[in-house]
Amino acid sequence: MTSSIVVLGSTNMDLVAYVAKAPARGETVTGREFRTVPGGKGANQAVAAARAGAEVSMIGAVGADDFGVRMRAALEHSGVDTDLLRTVEGPSGTAHIVVDDEGGNAIVVVPGANGTVTSLDHGDEALIGTADALLLQLELPLSVVVEGAVAARERGVRTLLTPSPVQPLPAELLAATDLLVPNEHEAAALTGETDPAAAARALLDQVPEVVVTLGAAGCLHAVRGGGEPLIVPAPRVRAVDTTAAGDTFAGVLAVALTEGRPMPEALAWASAAAALSVQHEGASTSMPYRAAIEAALA
Repeated sequence: MTSSIVVLGSTNMDLVAYVAKAPARGETVTGREFRTVPGGKGANQAVAAARAGAEVSMIGAVGADDFGVRMRAALEHSGVDTDLLRTVEGPSGTAHIVVDDEGGNAIVVVPGANGTVTSLDHGDEALIGTADALLLQLELPLSVVVEGAVAARERGVRTLLTPSPVQPLPAELLAATDLLVPNEHEAAALTGETDPAAAARALLDQVPEVVVTLGAAGCLHAVRGGGEPLIVPAPRVRAVDTTAAGDTFAGVLAVALTEGRPMPEALAWASAAAALSVQHEGASTSMPYRAAIEAALA
């Protein structure tokens, strides 16, 4: 049975410059290519989940500009329902990304329309209540992220939170989070523990379940009262562009879990999807469809 996922999150137009080596402070370098690609952590997770086979709805905002038109169309092209994606006066959000030849990236996000989403609108809570899972990130104002998580908790909807960009998390948000999905750097920033296993154990004091993504090393899963963490290795691939690999992982993980897959299988599925995404340039444009994920695991 097809799972239903709601994403409460950001939409940004990614302005991507590809360079041999990222510039140091005060340095100017020549890039080899520039692209504009629909992105934003919320929209990326929505596209990843939709392409992996879920019915996905997006709550957020775009600006009344060409970027907004293009981002809405891109979401709909991947099968994401945008009925509750607001259009507001002013510019859409943008992400200014530098990608180097090793596949690494540095990103500056300008919130734009995303900054206007400070609370849930009429219909948002009802939509969240129909979902099997709610996906959250931190590129919207924290007030609406907390409100969305609490609305999901009150309606028995599973919440998955990607704590990025990393910041202190209020107790109310942690109390309404079922699964926290930080990368190893975010986990370290939240706990002060540089070892991912130690960071995961520290986070279990605040949330019942954690998946820490480890880049090329795979991911680590820990559950409160569940003994030693489980480490799932990532497929070995050559990374071209790691932008949105974490969003691909989170979106596909949500699909796998809401379809009832056991956690080890769900993690392998999400890891395969992320590995496919880093082999192509761009954020949402690099995300695999369900058939490709299943073929990679076959």
